[in-house]
Amino acid sequence: MVRFIHTSDWQLGMTRHYLPPEAQARFTADRVDAVRRIGELARRLGAEFVVVAGDVFEHSNLPDAHLARAAGALGEMGVPVYLLPGNHDHLGPGSVWSRDAFTKGLPGSVHVLDTPGIHRVSESIELVAAPWTGKHPEADPVAGALGGLAPGGSIRILVGHGMLGGVTFTDDSDGSVVRPEPLHQALNAGVIHYAALGDRHIMWPPDNSGRIHYPGAHESTSFREKGPGKVLEVELGDETLTVTPHVVGRWEHVLVDADLESDADLNVLDAQLSAMSDRERTIVKHVLRGSLDMAQSARLDEILDRHKEVFASLTAWARHSDLVVIPGGDDFAGLPVGGFAKTAADELAARAAAGDDTAVGALKLMYRLAGGVR
Repeated sequence: MVRFIHTSDWQLGMTRHYLPPEAQARFTADRVDAVRRIGELARRLGAEFVVVAGDVFEHSNLPDAHLARAAGALGEMGVPVYLLPGNHDHLGPGSVWSRDAFTKGLPGSVHVLDTPGIHRVSESIELVAAPWTGKHPEADPVAGALGGLAPGGSIRILVGHGMLGGVTFTDDSDGSVVRPEPLHQALNAGVIHYAALGDRHIMWPPDNSGRIHYPGAHESTSFREKGPGKVLEVELGDETLTVTPHVVGRWEHVLVDADLESDADLNVLDAQLSAMSDRERTIVKHVLRGSLDMAQSARLDEILDRHKEVFASLTAWARHSDLVVIPGGDDFAGLPVGGFAKTAADELAARAAAGDDTAVGALKLMYRLAGGVR
């Protein structure tokens, strides 16, 4: 029986275009801090080692400081770590794995699985590595590592990277897809006992059944991910397997979808945003639909502006949003707007009613400057 941690897709050094500089700095640092939390988890659970099934780094051209910090965090994990090159950090000329900034600070407990085939962990445990040697493989990037292997006396763990056919939206005619048949054949024959895969940013299968697994990314990376921020604790014997997910991530990508037609709807949206925890590490994209009058639209702008100061990022998903501002004849009633300003407001209202988005924006700004936000 062996207990180990299966993780993948750290993509250290990743940047997100929607993050402002100060939030990006936190995002970058927290991806490295999550590596330390994986080490803490491994020690607490008594795991013998950690396997990282590809895409340890976002790309090979990262600044030296990023590589040095990563090496430092890996050295603090306190258990042996096995790193597989994936499509983001594949082997080859200029590889991150050969750069001095990374290798000089690397302790002996960190091992790069840079050759395909068997890597011995102990007398009773072997890893079967399938590293990527280029960005675009012409064939199944995993099956080749299994070729010629026969059942042995050790527990064997395949460490591979790629899109498993049939799991997500894949073109199974693509040569780089991981074909499930060779994996099942190797598992059924006892050639391997577990397939630790990376690349898909999902925890799969969701019920933790079977012997082929994806852990998902250790920190959230996009709005499309299912179950991010986790790693897998694997207890593996010749005939037994238990897979348990553990949360290590702190960041979230959240999609807020709201229909807005009234002040009550605005109250609900405001409360929903206020109720989210750890907002400085929460990235929100909102899809808003409906119709608001000028006062409600101005209040919506105030709500979003106020929360934008707190969240790591708060942006509109414009192509899915359909929010209409309907100007009314009494929008400026009771506000200190007269003379030329009132004439301009009336002209803008007429243009806005005809569908002029620029006029709507100008009218909203005039309304707010006149003190019309409730």
